[in-house]
Amino acid sequence: MSAVISYGKSKASGKADGASRLDDKDPAVSAQADKVEHPEPQDDFSTTQHVLNSVDGALAYTATIGRIVLHEEVTEDDKFQGRKPKAELSITSYTLDPKPGETIDVTKRPVVFAFNGGPGSSSVWLHLGLLGPRRVDSGDVGALTPPPYGLLDNPETLLRVADLVFIDPISTGYSRAVEGESAKPYHGFQGDIELVAEVIRLWTTRNGRWMSPKYILGESYGGTRGGGLVDYLQNRFGMNFNGVIMIAPALNTETFFHSEHSDLPYPLNLPAQAAVAHYHGKLPDKTLEQAVADADAYVDEYRNLLAKGHNITPEERAAAIAKLSSIIAIRPEYIDQANLRVSHMRFLAELLRDQRKVVGRLDARFTGPSNHYTHEYMTPDPFNTATEGAFTAAWNHYVNSELDYHHEAPYETSTDKVRPWSYKEFEGKAVDVADRLTSAMIKNPFLQLHVALGRYDAGVPKEAVEYSLNHLAIPYEDRDRIETITYPAGHMMYLHQPSRIKQLDDIAAFIKRSSNR
Repeated sequence: MSAVISYGKSKASGKADGASRLDDKDPAVSAQADKVEHPEPQDDFSTTQHVLNSVDGALAYTATIGRIVLHEEVTEDDKFQGRKPKAELSITSYTLDPKPGETIDVTKRPVVFAFNGGPGSSSVWLHLGLLGPRRVDSGDVGALTPPPYGLLDNPETLLRVADLVFIDPISTGYSRAVEGESAKPYHGFQGDIELVAEVIRLWTTRNGRWMSPKYILGESYGGTRGGGLVDYLQNRFGMNFNGVIMIAPALNTETFFHSEHSDLPYPLNLPAQAAVAHYHGKLPDKTLEQAVADADAYVDEYRNLLAKGHNITPEERAAAIAKLSSIIAIRPEYIDQANLRVSHMRFLAELLRDQRKVVGRLDARFTGPSNHYTHEYMTPDPFNTATEGAFTAAWNHYVNSELDYHHEAPYETSTDKVRPWSYKEFEGKAVDVADRLTSAMIKNPFLQLHVALGRYDAGVPKEAVEYSLNHLAIPYEDRDRIETITYPAGHMMYLHQPSRIKQLDDIAAFIKRSSNR
């Protein structure tokens, strides 16, 4: 049983009646009173045993959940002052139990370290949506499960082939800075990487898994983190990995974040917009393959046209408007008013405006109402409203009722408390981890890359990710170390149940191939 934790103790700030004025205090007493003593934080874990009837037979496993205390080494005036606690990060691990009379050879048993993105997202999405032994019953497009939702066994869980460690980055989940310290140093690209890397190093060391096949699995900004993390772990700790698994990774923000300073996203987003338009019946005379092929065929011409800027002729402009309208099913007048540049947020607001609906950004299969229909940009996101309640309810039930872990702080499923997020390492340029991923693959010739993409992901479109992968500066003969698989769903493609089952099989096959077993 785990102890109940009290969190967020407040410091007394008021004065009792008759308290002496500040200028009447003895300076020595005042200085002593100002020194706040914080109790030394301790690791806090709950461990439970379970059995799952998986598609491969009965799996007995141990679940361990809690917060691990991370420290930093303090040096002052060139003198080592010891290790100071800095953060408590929440993690959940699942390790396979040996069958009676057998042992598990950890040098052949892979381990996967998984996290979501945001920044500001906990790992609950991958945990209860795809990888773990239990999964949320949230339903899918057109058949959403109503509150109070549900929790189901996940017989296809990745635990069949690898042990799992889910990490909640700072300020998400139950992860917090230690009492009296600030989380701000870790609300940024490099600080976040170093903190997550320390969790991975500690868990690997404490569980004797340095000789196990190891994998990083990140979704969305988790792909950004993963690209930097695998390189950092190699350089800082000499920890090499067998593979990096990326789900809809945000590798280069210039390829999908629209701005006034770059025309790169518009051609790269075109095939995704065509696919979404087809999904919603706006291109009835085309198959999905034809709709995407028409967009692909126009990408180069469209890119060259945008490169002309205001030197485009009236004839070229009129032809482009007509062509774009036929590809993405947006009114010609709107395309003209948008100066041939229909960003994904505008597209999602405009596509079904005639039906008084907005389209989801991370999964464009989802639609929903808005409070009015004069929005230039899509808001709110019907994908978020359809999923967050189910995952939050399932987690809070699961952690208390089945994992026997009790914590008084709210589990931050998704939070804005990490903002502003620092990208100071990329000042003056787009956030792009292609160089770090390239470095990791060059230094470790055994490192393999698996990338999952959603055809209806309008936030991080398939072609934008492929553009980044095509620009990894690795030798041509090493391109076969990268595999990409596209699923007929969105950013979290595992919400679509046929995709979830296939995706788990695909990841399992990747791990088996790359773990040298």
